[in-house]
Amino acid sequence: MNTFPVRVGSCLFTMVDPERGHEVAYNRWYERDHFYAGCLVGPWLFAGRRWVATRDLKELRFPQDSPLAVPVDAGSYLAIYWVHEGRHREHFAWAIDQVVDLYKDGRGFDNRIHAHTVLLHEPWSHYRDDDPVPIELALDHPYQGLAVVAVDPAEGTDVDGFNAHLRKKALPALMDGSAIASMVSWRYIDPAGGETERAPMDLGTPAGPAERQVQMFFLDGDPAGAWDGFRAYADGLADSGTGNVVFAAPFRPTIVGTDTYTDQLW
Repeated sequence: MNTFPVRVGSCLFTMVDPERGHEVAYNRWYERDHFYAGCLVGPWLFAGRRWVATRDLKELRFPQDSPLAVPVDAGSYLAIYWVHEGRHREHFAWAIDQVVDLYKDGRGFDNRIHAHTVLLHEPWSHYRDDDPVPIELALDHPYQGLAVVAVDPAEGTDVDGFNAHLRKKALPALMDGSAIASMVSWRYIDPAGGETERAPMDLGTPAGPAERQVQMFFLDGDPAGAWDGFRAYADGLADSGTGNVVFAAPFRPTIVGTDTYTDQLW
């Protein structure tokens, strides 16, 4: 696959619930104002997409006791954004001031609860196809589903060895011949870096250990139909003694400009 100068280097991951009774208002505020004013108009953030977990998809999440979502069905909406490689500090220097200013100007939304809002970096990718849609384009490609899987390497496992196991065995077993087109894996950015310290709200559960991988799988089909594969993927990592899945959650893309799914969250 050819490489080009536009490269993703970091990611904003924000998983949120509207308070009950405020589903439509939240969806419209986020989609019609904050998605753009708080993120996409900023420097060096070049792609974003929103996803939703309806009640039926929340029922598929595992394990029941997860450090990412407490309880495990917290977080109905997920927005993810790509920031250009090498430009993380420039973007978030703008973003911190921008969000504070928006809230001061009355353009915030108080009736929401963050489940897990974090910053991620050090991406690496794995693809099903020989000529795939690159991860840089994944948020603009019309994928029908997303699976977020957080994996902790087993204690004492060498990171390079763990990644080699994923690339050579675990990921091909999951993805080859399936509806899962691509995967990008991230690690948490140390929150002590300061990018989230001035946020005008509680951001939910904290970033996990540095060795944790937050994997995003992009699907050509509905994620529910592929979920047995993700359970087998988790079982395989545990049985091999290489890693443990601490969160697995499917999402569908929101239908931009509509309130579709707002009545299916609970």
